[in-house]
Amino acid sequence: MALVNLIVALALLQFFVFATAVGKAREKYGVAAPATTGNEMFERYFRVQMNTLELLIMLVLAIWMFGFYVSANVAAGLGAIYLVGRGIYFFSYVKDPKKRSLGFGLSAGPVVVLVIGALVGAALGVMHHP
Repeated sequence: MALVNLIVALALLQFFVFATAVGKAREKYGVAAPATTGNEMFERYFRVQMNTLELLIMLVLAIWMFGFYVSANVAAGLGAIYLVGRGIYFFSYVKDPKKRSLGFGLSAGPVVVLVIGALVGAALGVMHHP
């Protein structure tokens, strides 16, 4: 599970980097807090951060459960794909939101697999050890 925890730590660090980019974009594009609208470029950075937060919540819980019930190595591999996908998503969304599909797929797909695997693994665990 150490590898799973390493991936989780990297995902949290990646989210921190995205949040920092939002702060810099806020300053660069003159969007004073607490506003979240007012400049399209700022809004792109902000949406990446919020969309990442939405997936990150599912990733963290699902990767731990999948790692515990199914396979820590497979969980870590799926998490690594998520990290690459989120990086692609960040750069493509900021450049042109219409071109975010690859990054979205590479990050959301692994999360879906992790959630389903965690659900199946937990259900089988309950059936074998009620």
